[in-house]
Amino acid sequence: MLIRFFAALLVIATGGLRSPFAEAADVSFERDVLPVLTRAGCNAGACHGNLNGKGGFKLSLKGEDVAGDFAALTRDMLARRTDPIRPSESLMLQKATAQVPHEGGARFAKTSNEYAILNDWISRGCKFDAPGAATLTKLSVTPASKILVDPADRFQVKAFASFSDGSTRDVTSLAAFEFTAVGVAKITNAGEVIREQTGETVLLVRYASRVAPVRIVFLPNRPVPDLSAFTSNNEIDKLVLAQLKELRLKPAELAPDHVFLRRAFLDALGILPTPAETRTFLSDPDLKKREKLIDALLVRSEFAEFWAQKWSDLLRNEEKALDKKGVAVFYRWIAAQLAADQPLNEFARDIIAARGSTYENPPANFWRAIRDPLMRSESVAQVFLGTRIGCARCHNHPFDRWTIDDYYGFGALFARVDYRVLENNKKDMLDKHEFVGEQIVWQNRTGEMPNPRTKQSAKPRFLGARTPNMSDADDRLAAVADWIASPTNPFFAKAQVNRIWLHLMGRGLVDPNDDFRATNPPTNPELLDWLAKDFAKGDFRLKRMVKTIMLSRTYQLSATVRDRTTMGDELHNSHAAVVPLEAEQLLDALSSVTGVPVQFKGYPLGMRANQLPAPPQSGRRFDGVSMGEKFLKTFGKPDRLLTCECERNDDPGLLQAFQLITGELMNSLVRDADNRVGKMLSAGKTDAEMLDEFYLAALCRKPTTLEEKKLLALLTAAKDRRAAWEDVLWALLNSKEFLLRR
Repeated sequence: MLIRFFAALLVIATGGLRSPFAEAADVSFERDVLPVLTRAGCNAGACHGNLNGKGGFKLSLKGEDVAGDFAALTRDMLARRTDPIRPSESLMLQKATAQVPHEGGARFAKTSNEYAILNDWISRGCKFDAPGAATLTKLSVTPASKILVDPADRFQVKAFASFSDGSTRDVTSLAAFEFTAVGVAKITNAGEVIREQTGETVLLVRYASRVAPVRIVFLPNRPVPDLSAFTSNNEIDKLVLAQLKELRLKPAELAPDHVFLRRAFLDALGILPTPAETRTFLSDPDLKKREKLIDALLVRSEFAEFWAQKWSDLLRNEEKALDKKGVAVFYRWIAAQLAADQPLNEFARDIIAARGSTYENPPANFWRAIRDPLMRSESVAQVFLGTRIGCARCHNHPFDRWTIDDYYGFGALFARVDYRVLENNKKDMLDKHEFVGEQIVWQNRTGEMPNPRTKQSAKPRFLGARTPNMSDADDRLAAVADWIASPTNPFFAKAQVNRIWLHLMGRGLVDPNDDFRATNPPTNPELLDWLAKDFAKGDFRLKRMVKTIMLSRTYQLSATVRDRTTMGDELHNSHAAVVPLEAEQLLDALSSVTGVPVQFKGYPLGMRANQLPAPPQSGRRFDGVSMGEKFLKTFGKPDRLLTCECERNDDPGLLQAFQLITGELMNSLVRDADNRVGKMLSAGKTDAEMLDEFYLAALCRKPTTLEEKKLLALLTAAKDRRAAWEDVLWALLNSKEFLLRR
C-alpha cells in the first residue's frame, strides 16, 4: 500500500509538468520501459513477477500493475534500483547486464536497444507517464500465420501497436516472443523466425497488455497431393480439404461400412449395434444408407441418455452434493431436454437462471452443486463460454485479456445465489455440503462480491461485452442467462460446436476444448467459424450439428492411412482418430456382447451404464459397491467434482489391464452359464454360426478367412467346447479392435 501511495504522489507531482523530454521522443514508462522488462523476462512468473518476488524485488506479472512497478523501481529499497544522477550505476542496469551478481544472469548487453531505453529513461529523471497519455488499443502482428516448405527456413515477424490517439508504432524490438512448442523454431531479437526442425508451433507475441499469436508450420519438401478424386459431402469437407492441400497432407480413404457403423453407434448412442442391426446395414445396397442410419440414431432414446451423461459430467451432477433424488431428477431433466432437441442456448438459459426447489425445478441443482461464488463464475465461463478465467483471480491473466476486475465483476453476477434447506439429514457431519433433502435456491439481493484490488464491491460485468446497468433490485442471474443465450453472444456457439467436435472427432479444434484464447488458436479457424455460424443458423440444436458433422466425409474417413506423412498428423483431421472406449461405453459393450446384464447397486437389473444418473460416490471405499461401479471407476468415469471434460481419465494402466485379463467382472460375464455362449450352445448352433454372431456383436464384421480357419480349428480340437468358447470370447473382448473406437 505504501508503494502505491508513493506512486500516486509521483503521478500527481509530475503530471502537470511538461519537460523538454515530454515530447514524442520521450521514453514512456508504460510503452517502453515495462515492455523491455517483459521482453527480458524480469516480470515473468519464474522471476520477479512471482507472487512473492525474487531476491526482495517484486514486480507485477507481465507489467499488469503499472503504478506499483513504477514505485518498486524508483522508490522501493530507498530508490537503490534507479539513479538519475549516475544512470549507469543504477542497480536495474548493473544486474540486468551482470555487472554485479544476479541470480537471473545477464538479460541483455550494454550495447543493446533494451539497455539504451532503460538508461535513457533513468537519465531523464525516471518519469511516470503523464495523465491522459495515449493508451494501447491493438497489437497487430504480420504475418498472422506462415507455412514454409523446405528449403525455406526463415521469415520476419513484425509487430505494430495502435494507440488511442490514432498513432501506430513498430514495436518489434520491444515485443516479447515465446513459442508454444520447444525445438521447432527459434527467433532473433530482431524478430526473424528460424526453423530448427519441421513441425508446427505457435509464436506468442506480447507487447504491454496485448498478446497476438502467429501459427507457424515448417513442411518438408513433399508433393502437393491430388485431391480431385476426394468429393465433399458438405462445407466441413471443403474447409478441411483446403487446409490439407495447403499442408500437403493426403486424407485417408473412407472407412468401410462396418467401421462406420460401429463408430456411429458408439459416438451417437454410446452402445454397439446388435448383430441383426449390423446384418441389415451391411446388406443394404442403398447409397444413402449412412445418412439413413444417422437419422435413425438421432431419434433413439439412447442418444439423449448418452449425451445427457456428457452434460451431467460438466454440470457436476453427483450424489455427494445433490443427494440421490436430486441427481436422478437432474439427469432425467437433462435427458428430456436433449430428447426434445431443445436449443442449447435455451438449455443454458434454463440452467443459469434456475432457482427454486432442487426437486421440483431440476436445473436448480447446478447451483446446489457449486456453493462458492467464484467457482460458480469460473464454471459458467468454462462450460458455456469455453473460457478459463481462473488465472485472473490473483492477477491479470498472463495469456488472455481478462483482468482482475473482469474476474470479480463476472463473479459478482453469481454472488447472490443462496440456499434454504428444508431437510438436513447429514451423511457426514464433517462436510457441510453432504446431506440429503430438498433445497431451495434463491437470490439474496444483499449479496456482493468484494474486489481485492479495489477493496470495494465489484460491479457486475459480462466478459468481453457491454454490460447493462444493474440496480440492486435487478435479477443478475436472469441478466447473465439472457446474455449467454443471446444469438449475438461471441463465445457460446464456438464453445459448444467445439465440444461437439471433440466428442465426435476425438479432439477439439481448440484444445483443451474449454480454453479459448488468442494464445490458443484453433487448428482450423475457418472451419470453427463456419461451424459456429451454422450452429446459430440452425437454432443451436444439438441433433442438427451432430448430423452435419457425421454426414461429412471428414467424419467418415478411415483411421488407417498408407501415406507416411499423413500418419503423423494428429491435428488436421486427415484421418479418423483412434480413441479408447469410455468407461460406460466399454461396460455396456461387454454386457451387450456377452448377453449378460450388469447389476448396479440400488438400480434395477438391466439398466445400462449409460443410464446411471450418477457415478459411484467419490472418496469412498469400494465396500458394498457393485462390480460394475468398480469397473466404471477403474476405467476413468469422473467423480464430477470439476466442470471440465478433463476430469474423465482414459489413460491405460495396470488396474485396467487386470480388470480385462483376470477381473472379477470379466470372469463373471464370460463364465455366466446363461450368457450368449451358453444360449447358443443350448440352441445347437454350429461353431461357424457362433463365430459369425460373436464377431458381428463385438466388431460389426464377420471373421476374416484366416481368423475363421484358425479359430474353428482350435474349437474343433478342444475337449471342452464350452471352455474353448470362453477362451475365444475372452480373446475377442481383449482385442484392440474391440477396446478402441476407430
